[in-house]
Parts: sequence; C-alpha cells; structure tokens
Amino acid sequence: MILLVLIASVLILGVTIYQFREINIDYHENRMERKEEQIRQSIDLTIQKTTYPVTTENLGLIFKEEIYEIAVVQNMNFNIYSLEGELIKSSRPKFENDPISLCLDPEVLNQLEASVDKRYVERNKAAGDQYQASYTYISDRQFKPIGILNLPYFEDNSFNDKELNEFLTRLGGVYFLMFLLAIGLAYFISKYITRSLETISDMMERTDLTRRNEKIHLEKPGEEIEKLISSYNAMIDELSLSAAKLAKSEREQAWREMAKQVAHEIKNPLTPMRLSVQSFERKFDPDDPNITEKVAEYSKTLIQQIDTMSSIASAFSSFAEMPAQQNETLNVVKIVKLALDIFNEEYIHFIAEEEEIIAKLDRTQLIRVVTNLVKNAIQAIPDDNPSPRILVSVAIDGEMVKISVADNGIGIEKEVEDKIFEPKFTTKTSGMGLGLGMVKNIVETYKGTINFTSQPGKGTVFCVKFPRVGNMISIK
Repeated sequence: MILLVLIASVLILGVTIYQFREINIDYHENRMERKEEQIRQSIDLTIQKTTYPVTTENLGLIFKEEIYEIAVVQNMNFNIYSLEGELIKSSRPKFENDPISLCLDPEVLNQLEASVDKRYVERNKAAGDQYQASYTYISDRQFKPIGILNLPYFEDNSFNDKELNEFLTRLGGVYFLMFLLAIGLAYFISKYITRSLETISDMMERTDLTRRNEKIHLEKPGEEIEKLISSYNAMIDELSLSAAKLAKSEREQAWREMAKQVAHEIKNPLTPMRLSVQSFERKFDPDDPNITEKVAEYSKTLIQQIDTMSSIASAFSSFAEMPAQQNETLNVVKIVKLALDIFNEEYIHFIAEEEEIIAKLDRTQLIRVVTNLVKNAIQAIPDDNPSPRILVSVAIDGEMVKISVADNGIGIEKEVEDKIFEPKFTTKTSGMGLGLGMVKNIVETYKGTINFTSQPGKGTVFCVKFPRVGNMISIK
C-alpha cells in the first residue's frame, strides 16, 4: 500500500509537470500567432492607406511613424527586414542589447523561402528565457513579397510556474497525508492479518517433544488460517502419539540392554562358582586329613565370586540412582584433596588456583566424580610407562569452578570419542563401562558440563565444570 501511494505520487507529479509544460507551449504558440496576425492586419491596413509607392525601398518611409503606433496598440515590438535580410525598421528605439540582428542569418532566409506557408519560427534562449521569433513575408497590394516581418516573442512563464508550484504544494500536502494514512492503514491491516500467524508461530516455537504441547484455538480465523491451524493441531496429536511410542520404546530398549548387561556380568562369576562346586563334589572325602584346608579354600573361592557379584550389583545400583541435590556449601579444593587421599599412586599430583573455591554440591557425589575420573586415568596408563603422571587441578573459570584430570596414558581413539559417556561402553579389558556414564549423570544433575580432549598415545584431559558461588564464610 505504501509503495502504491509512492508510485502514484511520483507518476502524478511527472504527469502534472508534463501537462503544465505542454499547456505553456500551446499557450505561447497561440498567443504569438494571434499577435502576429493582428500586426499583419495593421501592416496591411497601413500599406493600403500609404501614398508612397509600395516597394521594398519605401518600407522605411511607409512605417516611419506607423510602426510605433502599431507596436503600442498591439503591445508587441516587431522588426521589418528587406528580402535580402537587412534590417529596415524596428519598433524599438534601441536594440543594441536585444537579440535583434541588423542582418538575418541566411539559414533563416532559406527556411522561410522553403516553407509551405511562407512562415518560419525560430526557437532559442536569450537571457535565460525561452525566446521565439517568427518570420513572414510582407506583401504589396498585388500580394508580391516586398519585405520580411520579424516578430520576436519572449515567453514569460513566471505566472504559470507560480501556478504550478502552488498546485504541486497542495498536491504534495494531499499525498503526504495519504502516505501517513497508508502507513497507518498498512500497519493495522498487516497486524490484523498476521496476528493469527504470530500465534501459530509462537506455538510452533514452543513445540517440544519432551512435554505435552497445547493445541491452537482461535476465534473466527480465516479459511486459510483455519486449514493451517487444523494441520498444526493434527500434527500435535501425531507428535504426542509418536513421542509416547518413542518414550515407551526407549524405556523398553533401555531395560532390555540393562537386563542383558546385568545377566552378562552375573554369569561371569557364576561359571567359576559352578566349576568349584562340581570339583568339590567329586573330590570331597570326609576322611581326608586335609579336608579342613580344602573346605576353607573352597569357601574362600565362593566368597570371592560372591563379592564380585555384590560389586556388580552395587555398580548398577550406583548408576541407576540419581544423585540427591543436597546443595551443601563446599570448598571444592578441600573435597577434591579428600577424594585423592584414597589413592596411593605417587605419580598423582594436585594443584589449586585458590585455597577456597566455593560451590553448592553434594559432598559424596563430588567425591564419586573425582574418584571415577582418577581411576579411569590410572587404568589408562600402561604398566610399561616409564614416567606415569596424573595431574588433578581445581581453578576458577568465570562463573564456574573447573576440575581437570589429565594423564599421559594411551588416550582415546577418534572413532570411540562419541561413545565414551554411553553406559556399558568401555575400552578397558575389565569393568562394566558405567563409571563415566555415572559421572556425566551426576554433573548434569548439578547443571554442570563435562568434556574431554585426547591425543592417542599421549594422554587425555577430562574437564568438569560446576556453577560456583561467591566467597562465603560458612563452608563445609
């Protein structure tokens, strides 16, 4: 709408200026023709009344005084030239500064002679104004040419220009109001048209697979908008069904995978237990003098396998248990040091940027995170490494507290980096692959992040970040 108003205003402006110019041209042409005809009639009347012989040589005498009377009556100056183009008489007493030649240009004489109506109009500019000059023949009583009438005509456009400026000013005011009206109207119409689309857009932006999405309900929507809303509501229904099916499928798959893993891990100690029982059954002799030692050895073997099964159950229990958010105000530096006390490896080093870095975490879960990362670092260092090294550091990173565990072990291959936090995934020959999955679970529960960088053959750096709080007096 705004563009249409602008285009219309420009077009009408151009047409108006063009029309005014055409009117000016027609007006001046008609006025000059009228003046020329009136002067010709006065000249013919003077020639009819004169007592001088009507010849070219006598034109100066014939119009000696009459030329001034005609100029005053017609309010228009003019000049009389001979047929050869020499000036004979002019109604102006002084014409040195006027665009009047004492001798006509040969081109003018040729154009006048070649014209059909024996009339030639010359257009030019003089003193910045449009200037026209008409040339016609003066005839005697027998209609024989005896001279040339030159009528200089200056176009005075001041009045028309004033009228044009006034008209354009009024027209500009009208179109300015129309432009403002178009802006306001376009704004409200676009708002009215798009408010339904904005509602749909907002609802689509809030669409989330993890929660129940609301349907769109609008009063009296347009036909096209109603179709769009119906499609969106149908999509929401399908999305809800698909999300429910997907969640159910994921839960079932997770339970199946967990059941397979538990069954696999439990079978490992059950096999040696079965073999031990069968062997004891075949070799059992109550009269054997060493029966006490054999029973003790047999019991020790069973107890070891039972302990293994117990550790398996504890590991799965720890992984499945969501860490409780105790929100204890802790000195992270102190707790990390405490977690490292259980390790006897001399190549484990600890550094801290500050003596106190405060965060709100659960003490037990923080210790679990540190110990799991350090255990992984220890297991990543091969036995033949001549200078094993693990560096645990605590530092401030903006609004976060950063705990880093770096080792110079075997590193992590590129092709398994995406699976490193998956449950039951492990690159070690022993273990169940639940440690890093549990660590990630704890970290994300406390709105933290965990990531790592690794170079195969050189080592790995795990970095854990938790939100920290300002310095506090009372800490645990």
